[in-house]
Amino acid sequence: MPLKLERQENVPLAGLVAAPFVALAFTLIVGAAMFLAMGHDPIEAFRIYFIEPLGDAYTLQELVVKTCPLLLIGVGLAFCYRANRWNIGAEGQYVAGALLGSWLALATHGTGAGPWVLPAMLVLGALGGAAYGLIPALLRVRFGASEILTSLMLVYVAELFLDYLVRGPWRDPAGFNFPQSVTFDAVATMPLLLDEGRLHGGIVIALIVVVAATFVLGRTLVGFSIELGGSAPRAAAFAGFDEKRVTYGVFAVSGALAGLAGIIEVAGPIGNMQPSISPGYGFTAIIAAMLGRLHPVGILVSSFVLALTYIGGEAAQISLRMPFDVTRVFQGTLLIAILAADVLVRYRIRRVEGVRHA
Repeated sequence: MPLKLERQENVPLAGLVAAPFVALAFTLIVGAAMFLAMGHDPIEAFRIYFIEPLGDAYTLQELVVKTCPLLLIGVGLAFCYRANRWNIGAEGQYVAGALLGSWLALATHGTGAGPWVLPAMLVLGALGGAAYGLIPALLRVRFGASEILTSLMLVYVAELFLDYLVRGPWRDPAGFNFPQSVTFDAVATMPLLLDEGRLHGGIVIALIVVVAATFVLGRTLVGFSIELGGSAPRAAAFAGFDEKRVTYGVFAVSGALAGLAGIIEVAGPIGNMQPSISPGYGFTAIIAAMLGRLHPVGILVSSFVLALTYIGGEAAQISLRMPFDVTRVFQGTLLIAILAADVLVRYRIRRVEGVRHA
């Protein structure tokens, strides 16, 4: 007998709250089975993945460093997803922001430029990400193209352009032929918050973004228009909210925060331009946004959890000789589990009776 998904009018709050925890539990079960299949003790593997990184001061700093880009990108994606606009190309917007901001760092390299360079780089990074994010928005509004496909395909354009620049025009002539740019000047790098470690000022910017986004989404007319446009488009149109303006707005904000994350990462932990400047932050941030229930504070918590999988994965590579792809399996399983849990909470499964013909 065929089955049909039927949307529930009154979604239980308890179910919405419990869904991420159920998804996490399911992911841990799958992880335990995977560790057993690989010949490892699941308890020891989980200890290395999720407990050991929390017991060292340096590792905690690294957790915060990796949380920063996930948090910025995830909050930006929350704007799109609340409006029912599916930006899958934050990775490309991250790269675009890093490229435009780094252009200024390289243009002023060795010129003795003042402390204005870093703020200008951050502004350019946000503008670069916003401009790149507006491309799929324009294609959707003008031509009806799927923003899912266009934003995703633009990721590869940005990554290939980055690869071309660092292997060609931006290659360090004194870099022994390695594909990377010169190291940024001190005025073009993020200030460190502590004398030891890599904890930089980008996390302060990310926390300010969380506060600002929480206020905008929860306390302003802009946030209301985004929420209403995503949940009830007809009601939003009747209320006078312009669908095109909302589309452009959420993609601009999402791209700007992804671009800001890109230039902060390059001007912070990396320090120059390389062929690869991200382990997949733009895609992992999708999981962070979903796991955080599209709320900035929730995304803060989920970003920290996902950063823990990166650090734990690196530790497992050393201690257990486990491939880093295990981390991607964790993250992918978590995304699937979150989406499945949301479907089961928001919809009910109903049997469809067959139609008898005379």
